[in-house]
Amino acid sequence: MIPFRATTIALACTALAVLAASPAAALTNPAAVAKGYKAPRDAWGHPDLAGVWSPATITRLERDPKLGERLVLSEAEALAAEGVTAKSNAKASLPTDQKLKVDDVDCGVQGFSGVACGYNNFWVDPGTKVMRVAGEPRASIVVSPKNGRLPLSPFAQAAQRAQLNQVGNFDGPERRPLAERCLVAFGSSSGPPMLPVLYNNHYAIAPGQDLVAIEVEMVHDTRLLRLGGQHDSTAVRKWMGDSVAHWEGETLVVESINFRPDQTFRGASVDMKVTERFTRISPSQILYQFKVDDPKTFNAPVEGEVAWNKTKDTIYEYACHEGNYALPGILAGARAAEKQGKEMDGNRGQVKEEGER
Repeated sequence: MIPFRATTIALACTALAVLAASPAAALTNPAAVAKGYKAPRDAWGHPDLAGVWSPATITRLERDPKLGERLVLSEAEALAAEGVTAKSNAKASLPTDQKLKVDDVDCGVQGFSGVACGYNNFWVDPGTKVMRVAGEPRASIVVSPKNGRLPLSPFAQAAQRAQLNQVGNFDGPERRPLAERCLVAFGSSSGPPMLPVLYNNHYAIAPGQDLVAIEVEMVHDTRLLRLGGQHDSTAVRKWMGDSVAHWEGETLVVESINFRPDQTFRGASVDMKVTERFTRISPSQILYQFKVDDPKTFNAPVEGEVAWNKTKDTIYEYACHEGNYALPGILAGARAAEKQGKEMDGNRGQVKEEGER
């Protein structure tokens, strides 16, 4: 399911579209955005990235095809999108009509209705603003290719079609999404790349002498970015990949490889390489940039940018595994449907993670 409010610019993705790779667009120069700002130093003399940050935004990963290669929205378009979101939030905050039957309930979160209303609009926080980088309202997180779309290769398209023909999405826990099983975060929240999702978008960065730790609010993940050294053997595949970092001036550069086959970016192969760049460009913002290299899956490298905004919010424990009644409930529902000679809706389709946008 793809939970998100409708906007006038309809920043939606069509994962199975046949996409032609566009020429690459340049990532933003952090120094130009910083305009002479120099981040304070941590105890080891590096730019201080410590704090709690949020990338929450209504800007989508992929661009609306109607916008073509236009990465930057007009102010009018940005305000219109934010206005639609505000109106939707206001409507979703109204008391539920007590006369409605369960099947008729609209919980105010796109993709959730009726008995699927696990929570209402109060519990989600996908952001209310269009993402701005260097003051520009962005139409997509993806910067390159220029059309802001994932350039899926024929191999990847065939693999996704094969997945759509699979049967048994409700046969057992192994066929359910990783986050539903409380293993890693929903969507690509834990990354890499680290992207905003439906809720719990906070990241807490704690620098150290030999590593930088990033606590992910969603589920329970903590990424450990080793400073210096070499990657482990390719035979060792890790959750969130094997990440080795180094400093390039004001920017923390992280290279991640050796991914598990069940946790890659949008179905990429285990051979993908993700390069991330963290640059503090002001007292209140980190410019997060990423590049995904995987010729098997993408016809061209995928590059993107996300503004991480500093927040005074606190990250609380996400004890996903405690009281996780959803998974046994889902499987029990499937067994009940089978006894009635029915199949669960979506049983032959692709399993999508909650929060995938």
